[in-house]
Order: sequence, then structure tokens, then C-alpha cells
Amino acid sequence: MTNKRNLIAAVGYITWIGFIIAVVMGDRGDGFSAHHMNQALVINLIGVVGGVLAVIPLVGSIASGIISVAVFAYDVMGAISAYKGSTQSLPFLENIHLIG
Repeated sequence: MTNKRNLIAAVGYITWIGFIIAVVMGDRGDGFSAHHMNQALVINLIGVVGGVLAVIPLVGSIASGIISVAVFAYDVMGAISAYKGSTQSLPFLENIHLIG
């Protein structure tokens, strides 16, 4: 059961579709799942902000590119952390709580 929980939490970091799957299949009452759902949501929202910034000529497209790389790196780090069963917060996200 723990492997399934870890896998569902890791899938939550894979785009919005993965996040929705994690919310539907995961247990928000479980601290581990809620922690990873929260981090995945924050990362996905930062990705949306990066997409909106892409509309701004030059500066926005540069910022969007930097944000996209950061979001990808955070998605990979978060998925690995979730799959290993760790609840260590990702850098700069430890104080942002949107879920639970």
C-alpha cells in the first residue's frame, strides 16, 4: 500500500493531469499525500504564472524560460522525493500551504 501511495504522490508532479489523478486517487487526510499534493499544486501554479509571463515581449519570454526550467527541475525533485517516501519540502516552498 505504501508503494501505491508513493507512486500516486509522485504522479501528482506530472503536469495538471497528474495532479488531478493524485487528488482523485490520493488521501488528503494522509499527511504525506497532502504534503506532496500541496507542493505539486504550488509548482503547477508557478508554471501557469510563467506561461502568462510569456506573453510579455522579451523580458517575459526570458522570465518564462527560466521559470519553465525551474518548474521542470522542481517537478523531477518532487517526484523523486515522493517516490522515495520522503516528506522533505522543496527549497523555497516549505512555507506555502494551499492544501491542508
